[in-house]
Amino acid sequence: MLINGFTPRELQIAIKLIKDYFEKDLADVLNLTRVSAPLFVKTDTGLNDNLSGKEKAVEFSMRKYNEKLEIVQSLAKWKRMALKWYGFETYEGLYTDMNAIRPDEYVDKTHSIYVDQWDWEKIIRYEDRNSDYLFETVRLIYKVFKDTETYINEIFPNNTKIILPEEIFFIDSQTLEDLYPNYSPKDRENIIAKEKKAVFIHKIGDKLKSGKPHDLRSPDYDDWNLNGDIIFYSPTIGEAIELSSMGIRVDSDSLKRQLAIADCTYREKYEYHQLILKGELPFTIGGGIGQSRICMFFLQTKHIGQVQASVWPENELKKCKEENIFLL
Repeated sequence: MLINGFTPRELQIAIKLIKDYFEKDLADVLNLTRVSAPLFVKTDTGLNDNLSGKEKAVEFSMRKYNEKLEIVQSLAKWKRMALKWYGFETYEGLYTDMNAIRPDEYVDKTHSIYVDQWDWEKIIRYEDRNSDYLFETVRLIYKVFKDTETYINEIFPNNTKIILPEEIFFIDSQTLEDLYPNYSPKDRENIIAKEKKAVFIHKIGDKLKSGKPHDLRSPDYDDWNLNGDIIFYSPTIGEAIELSSMGIRVDSDSLKRQLAIADCTYREKYEYHQLILKGELPFTIGGGIGQSRICMFFLQTKHIGQVQASVWPENELKKCKEENIFLL
């Protein structure tokens, strides 16, 4: 069976080429050093990513030591701590291969309970905590996408084609809602992505004029005024696909504000939160970039399960079989 012109084995080779190229280019452009990262953290540290605050991490115990642990959902908080532990300096950063389990995820063509992404974090100055610095970093990351696109098109000219614009479009979530007030946030993303092909939607987390946020975000890593998502339009699946969520991280003031809004002030007792409140962690910018989604986008597959080995419910397997989609 061929997948966009590739045999399953050829597709695996293409996936490896994309990941290797993107990873190296990302590290060079953002001045990042690769580090090892945990698969699990202690439950009582508050280091795990709570995502929107509703997703429950996979828990287990170190049976011989009575320690409760959680499989990571992402490393948003751990990375900022690691920059301090490892002695990184201003404008230096780290990245890691992050493998996570998100058991509460609704699976479909772009979502899986298994998450593989590059998690990255970089130290900045307090003066860099502004939209100009955020946007410039987005443009640097977008250049990596463009470089990777050129690379993969040269290697597989018969399987891929250039589909990204020269520049990424920027729009904040409130302006997007004002443009399309009668549509859901997901539908707004599809409309703007189809029009612009590549877009960075910023300021995500706070309530909009409608009374609802564009999307739910954990209150204790991104500053909701200085974050956003990199979204491309995939002609293969006919909808928007989020490739990266990123942002400038909270300082003490924005952390207090967002914890209060989210009714999560109890988290202030955790070590990570205390270090931020006391000003003992560096100011940073960081994010996650989906590895399987990048491969899905560039190789133009119809389902994330064609570039990632995971587990799928029966209804998803049946749907893929009806559509003649081969899953790994």
